[in-house]
Parts: sequence; structure tokens; C-alpha cells
Amino acid sequence: MKATIPDMLKNLKYSLLWVVAAHSSINAQVNGGESVFQFLSLPASSRITGLGGAQIAVRDDDPVFAAANPAALNASMGGRMTFNHNFFLSDIQHGYAACAHHLSKPGFTVHGALQYIQYGEMERADEYGNVQGNVRAAENAFTLGAARPLSSKLSLGLNLRFAVSTLDIYQSSALMADAGILYSDTASRFSAALTVKNAGTQVTAYSGIQEPLPFDIQFSVTQRLKHLPFRFGLVAHHLHEWDIRYDDPDLQDSDILIIGGDQPTGNRFGNTVDNLFRHLIFNGEFLLGKNEGFRMRFGYNHLRKRELTVRNYRSMAGFSGGIGIKVKRFRIDFGYASYHLAGGVAHIGIGTNLKDFFR
Repeated sequence: MKATIPDMLKNLKYSLLWVVAAHSSINAQVNGGESVFQFLSLPASSRITGLGGAQIAVRDDDPVFAAANPAALNASMGGRMTFNHNFFLSDIQHGYAACAHHLSKPGFTVHGALQYIQYGEMERADEYGNVQGNVRAAENAFTLGAARPLSSKLSLGLNLRFAVSTLDIYQSSALMADAGILYSDTASRFSAALTVKNAGTQVTAYSGIQEPLPFDIQFSVTQRLKHLPFRFGLVAHHLHEWDIRYDDPDLQDSDILIIGGDQPTGNRFGNTVDNLFRHLIFNGEFLLGKNEGFRMRFGYNHLRKRELTVRNYRSMAGFSGGIGIKVKRFRIDFGYASYHLAGGVAHIGIGTNLKDFFR
């Protein structure tokens, strides 16, 4: 007997609530910069980099979207593999490799992935500045995920992740899970998704001190236009906490101390609007040519713009873009994101379908 849509939604609700409750009982929910394994918040692919750093509501044959939302896994990803490398800031190397397989009999699509970051070598010195050798630092995460359709428009997915971090003589490991749901209506070209990311706990901690993980709840919608090969999207992140503004004393509008009176509070409406937009990422993608052989994309991340802009200097911080092209059996993507006046990040990726080599 086939399950009804209300039953499916009820089961999904309990699944998502279980993941959130498990996380809440273990760790407090905090902003970036206050949790370990922050590299898991970086975009896994050049395509996602070009889209502003996040996109969870796209369902096509690209397995990298399973890193953002496991519910994006579908039969068209079967046999596809991808490798992406990010030339990050300060010569930090970050990458992601994944492959997907469709199991037709049980109706599941599964994937496996490795995400890594190499911080390179740094000098080890004592408190007097005497160099005593080099320090190496690296982090890795291994992910297994699966999804299955609940109906022709609705799918549910789950990722399980084990992460390991080595920072000189200190080590840490963690177990995490992502849970997601994706609604995709091909007739109206509309999709919507909800994802709970990085819910879990440290198995082993640096010096025995437990720290929170980069937990996040995201919601996204996309709409592909009817008479133009263009899809625009909106991603809302950090939905589990409202105020994600950083209170920087250097950015206060007034340095005047009023003795015996109330201190200036600033523009509360403006602060509220700014905080709202910090939760949002806007992006779009042109899908051109036969089988979408050429793609152009762009994105704007307001949180990145506000946190990494240098006061009194104009910059492109928060903006990103990229292109993708299909060459025979391979799809090659490039993404660039501007982070700061000091520079941005270049992200490249290549993917193929192994089935094409055995036909």
C-alpha cells in the first residue's frame, strides 16, 4: 500500500525533529567562528561557490548538491563522480570528491564523499620566538548518504559524516548528520528545500574540551523561468537563531560617551533589516545550449559582505560568479568568490559519468 502525502510529511517531520532535538541536547547553537570543523561550512563545489556559497533546492545530475542537501540525490546522478578543488586564502587547499550510485530495486540513490582541507606547514616557536620546527594541520570528513523519493515531487535524504582534525599534537573527531527534504515540481519549474546540517557531537576533543559543531538550518526556493533559460534562487540560513550580527565597537556610529544619560542605540530598524538580509543568499544560473552544455551563474552573500568589508573602502566582498561547460564526456566548472580586499577564492571542478565509458 502506498503511503499518502500526509503520512509522508508526518514521517519527515518526526525525522527532522529528531535530528534537531539530538543536536540541541548536545550542543548550543552558535554562529560561525565559535565552533570546530568550520571547513564543513565551506562550499563543496565550484558551482556552489559561484552561487554565493549555498544552494539546497536544485535537483539535477550533479552529485555535489548532495553535500548541501542529501535529498537532492536522484536517479540521474547514478554513475556520476566529481572532484572539486578550492584554492583558498593564504595558500590553504580545500577540496571535495564524490560519486553516486542508483539502486533501482529498492529505489535509493546513494553517494560517498571525501572533503578535506590542508592548512600547510607553519613554524613552531616557543614563547621567546625560537623556531623549533614545523607544525602541520589538516582536517578531513567522510560522508555516506542516501535518498529516496516519497512521491513524484517529494524526496527525503540523510547524510552521515565522520570528521577528523589534526592540529599539531592535538586531535579531534566528530560524528554528524544532515537531514533534508526537497520538493521539485517540473511542471511549474519550482522547487523548495529544507535542510538540517551538521547535527552531532565530538567523539574526541582537543585537550578534552568539548566544543560545538557548525550546526545550521537552511531553507531555499528556486524558480526557473518559462521563456528564459534562467533559474533564480533564494537561500535562508541560520534559521535556528535570529541575531547573527557581529557587535564590532569599531563600526559604531558614535564614540561619544554621555554621562548620566542613555547611550545612543543606533538605527534599530536599519539594524533589523541588516540582520534579516544577513540570513539570505541570492543567486541565479543561466542554463544554455543542448543538455545545458554551458552555464553561467552568480550569487550575493550579504553576511559575507557585511563581515568582510573594510570600513570606508569599496570592495566586491560577498559577490561571486562562475561558468560551467560540457566538453565531450566531462563537465568542467569554475567559480570565484570575492571575500575581502586582500583577495578571493578560485574554485575548479570536473565531473563525468562512468557509465559513458562502458557503453
